[in-house]
Amino acid sequence: MELCKLTITELSKMLREKKISASELTADVYTQIEKVENDVKSYITLQKDEAMKKAAKIDEKFAANEDMPLLAGIPAGIKDNICTQGIKTTCASKILENFVPPYSATVMNRFEEQGVITVGKLNMDEFAMGSSCENSAFFKTKNPHDLERVP
Repeated sequence: MELCKLTITELSKMLREKKISASELTADVYTQIEKVENDVKSYITLQKDEAMKKAAKIDEKFAANEDMPLLAGIPAGIKDNICTQGIKTTCASKILENFVPPYSATVMNRFEEQGVITVGKLNMDEFAMGSSCENSAFFKTKNPHDLERVP
């Protein structure tokens, strides 16, 4: 079964039914990233160690039959203009290439409450001034389904 082709609803149900673990799902996401990232270049920052630790903690809670939020164990990439405490946030700009925010945006706090696993920070047009991912200060992102196209 290709986990990367399932919906969040399907994955959430499988996590609750213990058909997959958050650790397996997160590891699968990183396997997919490793397969295509050299060509696609979608991530500015990856958080594999932190993500796998969080997945293991979520697995422990599922194993203990704790009541879990709907998004618990779901891995997600976060656009790099969303502040994430302790994780580099560059807005795809060299001006901010070493900025690590001391706080998280409200959406990230809500994701944390829901048990979302942050995989990494996604490339974008510099300061979100565009829509094609061709104007990042770091690299152009390509469409994972057709490398000749933009996302």
